[in-house]
Amino acid sequence: MSAEMLILVLLIVTALGFDFTNGFHDTGNAMATSIATGALKPKVAVAIAGVLNLVGAFLSVEVATTVTKDVLKLPTDPTQLATDVGGPITALTLISAGLVGAIIWNLLTWLLGLPSSSSHALFGGLIGAGLAASVAINWNGVVGKVIVPALLAPVIAGLVAAIGTMLIYAITNVIAESKKEKGFRAGQVATASLVSLAHGTGDAQKTMGVIALALIVTGHLSPDIEANGLPFWVIASCAIAIALGTYLGGWRIIRTLGKGLVEISAPQGMAAEAASASIILTSSAAGMALSTTHVATGSILGTGLGRKGAEVRWAVAGRMALAWITTLPAAAIVGALSYFIAHIIGGAAGAITLFVILAILSGFMYWRAQQQKVDASNVNAEWDDETHSPVSAELRNPTDEQPKQQA
Repeated sequence: MSAEMLILVLLIVTALGFDFTNGFHDTGNAMATSIATGALKPKVAVAIAGVLNLVGAFLSVEVATTVTKDVLKLPTDPTQLATDVGGPITALTLISAGLVGAIIWNLLTWLLGLPSSSSHALFGGLIGAGLAASVAINWNGVVGKVIVPALLAPVIAGLVAAIGTMLIYAITNVIAESKKEKGFRAGQVATASLVSLAHGTGDAQKTMGVIALALIVTGHLSPDIEANGLPFWVIASCAIAIALGTYLGGWRIIRTLGKGLVEISAPQGMAAEAASASIILTSSAAGMALSTTHVATGSILGTGLGRKGAEVRWAVAGRMALAWITTLPAAAIVGALSYFIAHIIGGAAGAITLFVILAILSGFMYWRAQQQKVDASNVNAEWDDETHSPVSAELRNPTDEQPKQQA
């Protein structure tokens, strides 16, 4: 196997690894409120989300096209690619480095229970690696289809959800609270399913776009994917990877969104999910690489503002906002460092080294998470307002809690 082909294979594996982390990182966007209100059992919720993410991935390629054209300016002509970038191996190395930046940021924020944007982690990683490799960045595309939507989406989602919540409570104020909760839980199942479908439509395509970009620079795929489409194996593999990741749950982030941001009721949950689904599906049709995390979080915050007397935990919201602000630059820094490591070593050896480093760091963060595990059994435990940690007090300080429980 040639060095170019080996690097391409490792890149595809890494891209599917990112897709997998995207799945479990973003499950909470669709299912956190349904799990928190009891509309769905935790394991049932993630199973539904996994299936619908799988289906959604087959519905469109608009966002994949955005990824191939609107982030990096990589020439498709082999001669120009060699002159401007240094050839396919350099292009593959920088794409791989960008993926490493995105995966490491996804895993770190998952460990901390912070619902940051997988999309922005990916774009940040690619931009950082591109700058390190002295490749031109399509700043017009980044600003128009990434940054501006990132700023507007949570605000719009919050407003839509707030108005929806106010209308729901105004219309149903004569209905007993118990009957209201029961009825809206059924509605939550439908709206949460729609968000899952929308997530698959938008987010799986981002990985498809990365793989397509790698295939284009190596001459294995035509640049005009709008006209010619994507190979079925690219769509299917990305769909399966994001669905498997979604099924695993990402319980730490589900807990933060479902319990840490707002004490949410079933009507609020339905309003949040309906607002999220409508905005995500609209943006996917327009080819905007929107962050489903920003949309979902904005919607949940909006329901807290739209319900009279509801409590919003602004300390948790502040942590999320800080993660949002730092996602692009942090992933860019890791992407740039990853490129330098792979480039200095060079060729297939550099790509293999980068892959091994990624595996070690990923394994460490997974191990660290298992020391204080959040899963389906404790995802709805009471939120600790002192620490705002996604890990319950009983798991963080078992020896301190035992005497209290015995007393």
